[in-house]
Amino acid sequence: QVQLVESGGGLVQAGDSLRLSCAASGRSFSSYVMGWFRQAPGKEREIVATIDLSGGIAYYAEPVKGRFTISRDNAKNTVYLQMNSLKPEDTAVYYCAARYRAFIATTPAGFGSWGQGTQVTVSS
Repeated sequence: QVQLVESGGGLVQAGDSLRLSCAASGRSFSSYVMGWFRQAPGKEREIVATIDLSGGIAYYAEPVKGRFTISRDNAKNTVYLQMNSLKPEDTAVYYCAARYRAFIATTPAGFGSWGQGTQVTVSS
């Protein structure tokens, strides 16, 4: 198992940027596909982005394409989510997740380890 701790959330205005970080501890970080999910009040948890073991392949949900960037630093056991041009509809709790497999997954069921979440609130 890997333990995940997110940081970097907060309250920003529309158009601002935030960078979320997720620090991992436990088993070898480079063996995990990593993902960012979000959950708004009254809605299901949804994929935001996911990245493969080396960081060379990434998947983005349509609502965030061109605005968000996922990256990882295997030497620091950390995955990041750079969020630019934030919109009020990006408001949610953002969760970091880890998948002990070689291939990217895009649903919550594909990930076995989760962080506690960090709140992102975007005001209009």
